[in-house]
Amino acid sequence: MSAAGPAGLGTLRRPHRWIEHLWSATIWLAMGFFLLNVAGVIAVVTVSSFASRWLGTWLPAGLTMRWYATAWREFSLNYVLIATGQITVLVVAISILIGVPAAYALARRDFALKRAVMLLFLLPLMVPPISYGIPLATVLYQSTLGGTMWGVVLANLVPTVPFVVLVMMPFIEQIDPRLESAARVLGAGTGRIFIHILAPLLAPGILAAALLVTVRTLSMFELTFLTSGPDSQTLVVALYYSIFAGGVRASQSIDAMAVMYMVNTLFFLVVALRFVNPTQLVTRVKEQPRAD
Repeated sequence: MSAAGPAGLGTLRRPHRWIEHLWSATIWLAMGFFLLNVAGVIAVVTVSSFASRWLGTWLPAGLTMRWYATAWREFSLNYVLIATGQITVLVVAISILIGVPAAYALARRDFALKRAVMLLFLLPLMVPPISYGIPLATVLYQSTLGGTMWGVVLANLVPTVPFVVLVMMPFIEQIDPRLESAARVLGAGTGRIFIHILAPLLAPGILAAALLVTVRTLSMFELTFLTSGPDSQTLVVALYYSIFAGGVRASQSIDAMAVMYMVNTLFFLVVALRFVNPTQLVTRVKEQPRAD
């Protein structure tokens, strides 16, 4: 009986292992198919941006760089990139100035409505931007800020400040609070503690948050589209207008503009991922129980 038991148990486990292997293979195939399609779209757009002429053939007739110059001149990309840079710098700076102290307060303090405040911070990240973008744009246009650069900045702060809080809390929780207590015992004030203790330890987190906010601002279409004007469009909004604007345009010039946008976004994203682990956005450092 004892000898048949393990053999029978092994026989029962084999179908389950076969199902697990099949499920894993299905997941990997689905992921591979998705990534292959994404890579194919990127490859087609990139090759088209360099194609002199590409009609009905597997490969273009020739390669050229003139579409990038055409896109730069036709879409006034110098003004678009200046506006994009100004908006991004303002959003990053204000988000860091507001988000880092808020993250510190939430990481270090316990109060009655802490969970409600955390939920309030997370709501703009969980709900689609269009759901609160339209009412927000209505308020901004009624207050004469709609269509201006500051209107775009304020709209983008709604999701980026909570994003900074979410990124910075794990970095702050990893700092031993006894360091701050020791500094206060020695007579250091809040400003000196932040400059000499917290700032050096939080520098990687602040840099990572700034880079991730940069990527998020560059890729934020809905809020920027709803609140921007002719002089406050970012690159992604200008790309949308270039696709759907009236008139006849060469598709290669639009593809060249799309490649420039993609390269800018991927550059900041790759740099940001060198400083922050994506799992830090969903995990927290738990305190170890002290031995009695």
